[in-house]
Formats: sequence, C-alpha cells, structure tokens
Amino acid sequence: HYLAQAKAHGAQVITKARLAKADYRDGVWSLLTQDGQSFKATRIVNAAGAWADAVAKLAGIAPLGIAPYRRTVAQLRTTPAPPASMPLVLDISGRFYFKPENGRLWLSPHDEVPAEPGDAAAEEIAVAEAIARLHDVVDWRVDRVETKWAGLRSFAPDRLPVYGRDCANPAFIWFAGQGGFGIQTAPAAAALLASQLIEYAGSIDVSSIDPAIYSPARF
Repeated sequence: HYLAQAKAHGAQVITKARLAKADYRDGVWSLLTQDGQSFKATRIVNAAGAWADAVAKLAGIAPLGIAPYRRTVAQLRTTPAPPASMPLVLDISGRFYFKPENGRLWLSPHDEVPAEPGDAAAEEIAVAEAIARLHDVVDWRVDRVETKWAGLRSFAPDRLPVYGRDCANPAFIWFAGQGGFGIQTAPAAAALLASQLIEYAGSIDVSSIDPAIYSPARF
C-alpha cells in the first residue's frame, strides 16, 4: 500500500546500488553509490540490517555497536519422519531447536557466532554439532542433510531494536537491530517509526508503545 503511494508520488525503488558516501549540508543529503549514481534526500532511514553501523559511518554518523551474528539451519530427512503435529521443540539450555516442515526436520544448533556483514553460509561443523545434539534426545536416524543455510541476526548492545532519529542528526533515522524477530515485529515496528516521521493513519495502533524504549538516545 505505502509502496504504491510512494510510486504515485514519483518515488523510485533502486536496487543493487551500494552506498559509497552520504553528505549532509543545508538540510539535504547528497548520496553517491559505488556505481556513480547520485541522489538527494531530506532524510535517510537506515534499515541496512547487518550493515547498519557501516552505513552510519558512511554518513558521518557515530555507530551504535549493532553487531551481526550467524544463525545456522539444516533441513534433514529422518527415519521416522517428524509428525506434522509436532510443535517447535527448543532445548531448555539453548543448545538446539527443531521443528517439522513438509515431512522434513528443520534443525538449528541455536548458534550465535559473531560475523562480518555479508552473505552468510552454513558451516559444516555447526550442522554436525546440531545433529549430535539431536541424537542426544531422540532415537531418529538422520538419513540425509538435504540442504543447509545461515543468516545474520543483528543486535544492538542491549539486544533491543533501534528505531528513531539519531541524536546528532535528526535527518538520519535508525531502523535496525531487530535480532531474530524482524519478520514477526516488522508491521508494528514500521508503524511505530512511521508515527514518528509522518502523519500515520495505518491499521496498526501503536499509541500504547513508548518509542523512547527503542530510541537511539538510550546510547
């Protein structure tokens, strides 16, 4: 809905345009990408995930210590196959979790390994550790690791998301540090930020949420 509105007002969605530099002068941002494109803006919303601190530095904004961590998941074929009615199962000590998915088992070692921003890849040792921990609690046979992947979950130092205007430059807005809850919280988080930046009249009521809890000012 909002994307359609933005396009109606002449907005563009530019992809594969890595930021090279951002300068702020006289109330206007001048943005330069690595492929030579240039743009002007009155505000920047930093929703760069694992790259949030890097983008801030390019804009001359002090980083907040938002750090990415790698999380690994593998899809296994097991005997017996996991029942579809089985709920998500988490180890009480946080060493693994697993769940059924279309007749297969999704398994994670619940890892949280510091990583550099980039395309994360699953490491064999992490998958092997997860399977070993699984074998400690079930008697299923792992027939095959069908696929494996990894992603980056980024956290601020206090593990809470960061939503709001930068203290030094209110024209730079943070929207980062969602950790492992970005998908679930995205609608409400977007509504919360929109309520601070524009006249928001969306379907999600965020009036009871204190935005100061997530403000960059806490750092």
